[in-house]
Amino acid sequence: MNASIEAKKAEAVERMKLWGIYPPIIKCFEQEGIVSESAPPLGTCSQLEGEQLERVRKFEENYNAVVYHVIHSFTNIGELESYLFVSDRPDEWETDRKDLKSGQPLAWVYNYDEPDWPELGYIGVSLTMAAGLRRTW
Repeated sequence: MNASIEAKKAEAVERMKLWGIYPPIIKCFEQEGIVSESAPPLGTCSQLEGEQLERVRKFEENYNAVVYHVIHSFTNIGELESYLFVSDRPDEWETDRKDLKSGQPLAWVYNYDEPDWPELGYIGVSLTMAAGLRRTW
């Protein structure tokens, strides 16, 4: 079941609004397709560039998905980039939104310390005081 890029982007914007991400970041994504990341220590948002953006685009191409935000974090298992994305399965989007509302979305995770072993799984996420996102587990 394939969804158009436009449908996935529209769903991504709705998810960003549900999270409460800083509105200008949502506007940049909606109007220009700019993917941002939340980074420690405050979870402030900045635009992805260079190798980070290349990894995101490769993921999108491989999975026919749209990444709408990346959470950068430092954990006991390494330095991580967690990709929040909209899949190519509209029949799963309602469940995805429920997971998002409970702060437990499905994410694709790149580990700088183990780059050959990315993982797909559920993570804990919360909104920061800077209207960005933080990985909690």
